[in-house]
Amino acid sequence: MVKFGWLSPVIGNQWSDFQPIVIKQCELILPEVAPHFDSVWIADHFYGFDARSDPFLEAWTTLTWVAAKFPNVDLCHHVLGHGYRPPALTAKMASTLQVLSGNRFTLGIGAGWREEEYLAYGYDFPKPSIRFKQLEEVVEICRLMWSNLDPSYEGNYFKIDHASAPPLPDIPPGICIGAAGEKIGLPLAAKLGDGWNTTWRGKLETYRRKRDIVLENIEKWDRSRSDVEFCLTIERALPAGDADSQEFLEFLNTLVGEGVDHFVLDFGNPDHTDDALRFIEQVMGPLRTSYNEISS
Repeated sequence: MVKFGWLSPVIGNQWSDFQPIVIKQCELILPEVAPHFDSVWIADHFYGFDARSDPFLEAWTTLTWVAAKFPNVDLCHHVLGHGYRPPALTAKMASTLQVLSGNRFTLGIGAGWREEEYLAYGYDFPKPSIRFKQLEEVVEICRLMWSNLDPSYEGNYFKIDHASAPPLPDIPPGICIGAAGEKIGLPLAAKLGDGWNTTWRGKLETYRRKRDIVLENIEKWDRSRSDVEFCLTIERALPAGDADSQEFLEFLNTLVGEGVDHFVLDFGNPDHTDDALRFIEQVMGPLRTSYNEISS
């Protein structure tokens, strides 16, 4: 089954009159568009990439706001840097949002990468091998706190001592691990993730290489391919006409054939719903019909 996620930018910049794009999309775009999508994704950073003064909304608060506005779409972060919040707090926030949203939340999380941001906010930024070992402990703590009313844990980096997180969710959130590193990140996603997310970098051979590493490690850990949802983020403008739609359809069709289960689409800052509705009708519709019929 092929899925489609809408990544709504929390940044505001000169092209959005310095207003966070997600605010406009929640007012003008998503009320009509979100019912056609499977998920909405929100990025996790503290300030923008053009200027630090550009607005950039905090990820947990924004996703919770989106969850209340759109009650029939799944929710995920793209992706949380685990070092921005203590593991027990992350677990508690995730459990709470899962309960409040009616089991629609997936914890999208990774090892973090933006060193200047970590240091600016007073967070440690160890080398990648340490950050991924920490991420593994974060995942273990989260799953323990979501399923145990009196959990304790002591790892090499983090510990909790009877850190209960009631009410426990009826369905624990899935965990989608964002990773692209071939030596550490991708094997960890295969070992621990209910999903794996990476970003399209413009070359099919690059995606295939990373995908194959994940597949090899899924087998290594005696897991099934169906245990891990393959999510691919694509930054691309919406189609402006029939020819654009056809090219977009062929592009995504190729990627579904390469194993992508869930597209996470960043369309930037569209001004109206026309192009989004064209995408839904001319791209999403045919893909869903083709692949969902095959899988049913």
